Amino acid sequence: MGKTIIISNRLPVKINAEDGKFDLVASEGGLATGLGSIYKKNGNIWIGWPGMYLENEDQKTAIDSKLLELNLHPVYLTQEEINQYYEGFSNEILWPVFHYMTTYARYENSFWEFYELVNRKFCDQALSLIEPGDTIWIHDYQLLLLPGLIRKEKPGATIGFFQHIPFPSFEIFRLLPWRTELLEGLLGADLVGFHTYDDARHFLSASRRILSVKSNLNLIKFEDRKVMVETIPMGIDDTKYALLTEDIKVKEEVEALKQTFQNLTLILSIDRLDYSKGILQRLQAFDRLLKENHHYREYVSMYMIIVPSRDTVPLYKELRDEIDKLVGNINARFRTNTWTPINYFYRSVPIEMLSALYQVAKICLVTPMRDGMNLVCKEFVASRVNNDGVLILSEMAGAAKELIDAVIVNPNNIEEICGAMVLGLNMSKEEQAFRMTRMRDLVMKYNVHFWVELFMKRLKEIKQSQHEIQFSQYISIDIMEHIASKYAKVKKRLILLDYDGTLIDFSVDINAVSPDRKLLRIIKSLTDDNNNKVVLISGRNYTTLQDWFGNMKLDLVGEHGVWQRKHGTEWQEIIKLDSEWKSGILPILKIYCDRTPGSFIEEKSHSLVWHYRKADEELANYRANELISDLHYLISDLALQILSGNKVIEIKSRDINKGKAALSYIQSENYQFILAIGDDKTDEDMFKVINEVGNTIKVGDNKSAAKYYVNNTREVRNFLNNLIDTRKSDNLLSRALKLITGIKPGKQ
Repeated sequence: MGKTIIISNRLPVKINAEDGKFDLVASEGGLATGLGSIYKKNGNIWIGWPGMYLENEDQKTAIDSKLLELNLHPVYLTQEEINQYYEGFSNEILWPVFHYMTTYARYENSFWEFYELVNRKFCDQALSLIEPGDTIWIHDYQLLLLPGLIRKEKPGATIGFFQHIPFPSFEIFRLLPWRTELLEGLLGADLVGFHTYDDARHFLSASRRILSVKSNLNLIKFEDRKVMVETIPMGIDDTKYALLTEDIKVKEEVEALKQTFQNLTLILSIDRLDYSKGILQRLQAFDRLLKENHHYREYVSMYMIIVPSRDTVPLYKELRDEIDKLVGNINARFRTNTWTPINYFYRSVPIEMLSALYQVAKICLVTPMRDGMNLVCKEFVASRVNNDGVLILSEMAGAAKELIDAVIVNPNNIEEICGAMVLGLNMSKEEQAFRMTRMRDLVMKYNVHFWVELFMKRLKEIKQSQHEIQFSQYISIDIMEHIASKYAKVKKRLILLDYDGTLIDFSVDINAVSPDRKLLRIIKSLTDDNNNKVVLISGRNYTTLQDWFGNMKLDLVGEHGVWQRKHGTEWQEIIKLDSEWKSGILPILKIYCDRTPGSFIEEKSHSLVWHYRKADEELANYRANELISDLHYLISDLALQILSGNKVIEIKSRDINKGKAALSYIQSENYQFILAIGDDKTDEDMFKVINEVGNTIKVGDNKSAAKYYVNNTREVRNFLNNLIDTRKSDNLLSRALKLITGIKPGKQ
């Protein structure tokens, strides 16, 4: 079993330089904490930038030896690379665009050039360490190109990618001049993970619209590979924060805080300096609280910590100045001799102090304008071992999708945030306990270890699925010639053909896709050969098949095997089934039609079909998932099955099976050549029956029991034309030999 290689912009340690000596200190970041259990065992390693510019080679050598002891491998960056790749492209283009702050983006081409350069630098380091069987796990927006770069050099590698910040909607993402390259880089991964379904949905939408890739639910087909896009919310090390409450130093900090704020209720606010955090709006809401509720003065204080970040950048320096002014203004207007409304600290704090604040504050105020997850809120919940306290959480934070028992607010609504603080200050202990207990259960269950295990499990699943897809072999010229040669040499042949998606490419209303002239010519050529028994075995209503093919010399099987018409005979219902169940299912399908414009219902004699080819793709896929879930519940006690096909969901009896129809033909005659072609899940039963005695071909490279696959209906038609031409050529050669030599073909 290979090792896991974690790759992120930063290593999970910080380097402290003092008097020419370097010490490594563990990072307190969520990613470093979450993956700490992985990179320290089983030969696993972590690749990343050490976080500082080092010009002296001796310094690099000294740091290398310390890092290697911890299974860490550094990627050193020059100062210009730091400025252009990290400060430039990552934080002045991707960060604002991904956080919907597009007016702050600076589209400098030099930023892009260095972003490519540094991603290649990370790739070179990774390639020097990757061995067969390794798993590569890449993290976050600074390395969007890296999965594709590694895939180019290591086509068979197992690569996962996780995005820790939001992924914007297509309309925002398309603003990036390098949108195509970024998406292609990401799709080098086998699994692309996001915190929320919205982020995953936006990525799927951008991929379809910009790269024109095909996708089905959460799978994207890209360069003959299936890429899984998954929602896997990141958790925290809940045990760590729960145990910190018992730490002696933490208890001392708790007592000191209680002594300092003994008659006050604390509202806690902790953020890194960034315009995406909603800090100014939070202060405005607190200002409003004090203005409109005089009785909260000298009763409540805000404890605000801003962790310094990029404050030399003009935009961030301006934000810091605005925060300073607003805090000063509020304190100047409301401060008394014994009370300060806002206790403001512009610095980072040790984890012991952080734990103490999480325990002492009654309210934790987390109101980002946009955030991938935000782990502060989960840390606060994990620290409330007494199941008390109130979490006020922005609906724009990824965590809001999980912590639904928090007081959820719109971060742009100052009045709503103010009202949430009033609600929190007056919330009963019983309600606090009810909400916090539910949130603590969730944080403990879906912790960081669960996140790691689930990501790795899904990565393993998609990799296995990719290998299983290879079960069907693409029909090369050699294989085609081999099948055609066998076809030409025998005189008793059975050809079973599906219709929709196999012989014709349907992209519009199913009732409008009649056979074209070229297709009719192909079928006629096949049926004109008296050695061929041609069977059109379709899910179509038998009356439709009769209208289209009733005058042709072939057998027809309709509705997946319920109805059959052998050439020269009348239609027969070969399976007698009860259809009373339709009255209970039909109203449900009608509801989904009403909710999904463009979808429609097709009622067959023994099945119901919900078609959504003409509906908006994203809405239809979402509705299809909902419908399947509802149907599974409804039919649990009925002898029915649900078939999810290409833009279609069909409900039918379990006794209806194309395989049974195909088997009846095989058993009735001794055919020397058998061929079956189909594109859908309904054709799999047919493939399984035919595989032992003939050739089976799937249209599309989805997982299938078929021996071979082709890419589309055009290739199916080419294949059939090749069979026809081969037989014609063989017949012409036979007649020529007979006329010239008088010798029958095959004899000397």
